[in-house]
Amino acid sequence: MASTLYHEGNRALQDAFDSRRIADRLESVTLHTAFTERDRRFIEGLRYFFLATADADGRPDVSFKGGAPGFVRVVGENGLAFPDYDGNGMFKSLGNLSVNPAVGLLFIDFESPRRLRVQGRASISRDDPLLASTVGAQLIVRVTATAIFPNCPRYIPTMRMVEPSIYTPHAGAPPVEPGWKSEPDFADAVHPRQPVAGVTRPDSE
Repeated sequence: MASTLYHEGNRALQDAFDSRRIADRLESVTLHTAFTERDRRFIEGLRYFFLATADADGRPDVSFKGGAPGFVRVVGENGLAFPDYDGNGMFKSLGNLSVNPAVGLLFIDFESPRRLRVQGRASISRDDPLLASTVGAQLIVRVTATAIFPNCPRYIPTMRMVEPSIYTPHAGAPPVEPGWKSEPDFADAVHPRQPVAGVTRPDSE
């Protein structure tokens, strides 16, 4: 049977542990390529997700991405969009996407343990129409999903959110700068912030 999720490496281990039947059943029952309404509510209700990318040579990277609920949007039956905010200037994830569009996203709710995985292909844009309505975004990333599926949440610890990040962009508010940018090792090399929608920069007041 042709598989979207599994390659020969997966199959070899499934056969070694006699788990091919359940692996196939999980793919046939849970895998989908269009976001459901339940998927949309889950994704748009979260404040964070984890983003996996790889460079042109397959060297992997994983990154935490955070924002206010709704910062990741379902924009079509198999489309997602999320903003890139001002960061450390390394552009590890987005640099990878510019040379290798394959991407994996992991959405986790630690308060009511649940997780959803999305695999697909991504593109980045500095002139996406969503930029004008996305507070704090300097780029927009769009993902076309090729595989959407939940995972068993049994090992996810139950945790509670104490407070949202003070660095999340807010309309009309100046950005809060992280302390490391003023440390002697970095202060003279920090890049300027880009003009972005909805954010008041201190030097414009």
